[in-house]
Amino acid sequence: MGMFSWKLHGDGKTIKQGEVIAPDERLSWVRTTGIGLQHIVAMFGATFLVPVLVGFPPSTTLFFSAISTMLFLLITRNKVPSYLGSSFAFIAPITAAMSGGNMGVATFGIMCVGIILGLIGLLIMKVGYKWVDILMPPVVTGVIVALIGFNLAPVAVQNFLDFPITALITFGSILLIQALFKGMIGRLSILIGVIIGYAYAAIQSIVVADPELAEIDFTAIKEAAWIGLPQFTLPVLDFSILPMFLPVVLVLIAENIGHVKSVATMTGKSLDSSIGRALFADGLGTMFAGIGGGSGTTTYAENIGVMAATKVYSTAAYWVAGIGALLLSLCPKFGAAIFSIPVGVLGGVCILLYGMIGMLGVRIWVENKVDFSKPLNIITGAVPLVMGIANFRLVFGANDEVELGGIACGTIAALVLYHLVRLLQKARGIDVEPKAKKE
Repeated sequence: MGMFSWKLHGDGKTIKQGEVIAPDERLSWVRTTGIGLQHIVAMFGATFLVPVLVGFPPSTTLFFSAISTMLFLLITRNKVPSYLGSSFAFIAPITAAMSGGNMGVATFGIMCVGIILGLIGLLIMKVGYKWVDILMPPVVTGVIVALIGFNLAPVAVQNFLDFPITALITFGSILLIQALFKGMIGRLSILIGVIIGYAYAAIQSIVVADPELAEIDFTAIKEAAWIGLPQFTLPVLDFSILPMFLPVVLVLIAENIGHVKSVATMTGKSLDSSIGRALFADGLGTMFAGIGGGSGTTTYAENIGVMAATKVYSTAAYWVAGIGALLLSLCPKFGAAIFSIPVGVLGGVCILLYGMIGMLGVRIWVENKVDFSKPLNIITGAVPLVMGIANFRLVFGANDEVELGGIACGTIAALVLYHLVRLLQKARGIDVEPKAKKE
């Protein structure tokens, strides 16, 4: 079958209890579209949040997010389901680079990160991926995946607490739908929950007496045009800002490898051979984003959560999401409507999704039979998780312009601790647990 030919799963309408939809399968196009819409909803808040925080045009970032997603699917040959959204790792260096008021300087840094990441991907494609297993055994990859989810917990909790009633309605709706309904309705629980939460917030915003207490501001939706091109910005050459951006490469490597390992765990099929392609694809997408004025991209934790909840791993759904996001970037009015999803709704959704991502890291440990009675493994797992959950930060540079956040610091700690303790134990003749393998 061709790359754009997906096998229809059963009759395309019904899904038996416990069944999963593989990357090369699909449901009916109507149902696949529904799953794709869930992925758009899942990524939208965070993807828009980064440009809003750093002062980039949101539509431009969404445009390159869509392009990067479709490039990723093409380069990985539709084997790795993934959406590429804005990476939070870029917030600190972009903010520092934008202090001079020149957006082009910041996009130059993003472009350089993309080029370096792409070259690393090409290197892995050339020499093979086995060294990745040696560098990052299951105990380490489990930590990285768990970090990606648990590090985001404070964001989910804060959003939840800002508008607790809306968050509870959204979360409760998702919970009830998953518990009471089987088949497609159950698997669309996130999308339906968001619609219910949004409907409540919309009613609240209409009837509330004080406009400042309204959860949704409809002004931007009314004023936005139906069709419009994003605003593009060319990079400005400035090598002095590179030290601020280079640490981001490490985070993107960790996020991409963690994503590939997560999908492999969920689908029960090894995807190690796609690691190089995944890194190259994300690097290419980030490079194009830097060239045109969008924020750098990464494989998205939120969408891992959607797959974990729906058990649908079809790459067809991601093509729907990519094309849908592209259309949204060209339709300011619809984009403004989606962007108006209130914080409370995001809090209700993300408190579930982020937790699912963290538990996928635990699942990697369980399925690979990682023995935590061994000091090597308990140290490797314990310290980085605390650093990630607490969002440990390391700031350095002449003007404190380089900052490593919880995911980066936790990843570095996991790698250093594992190999350092392993080396010390081998030097002392202590039996070191070999890399666990799935049976």
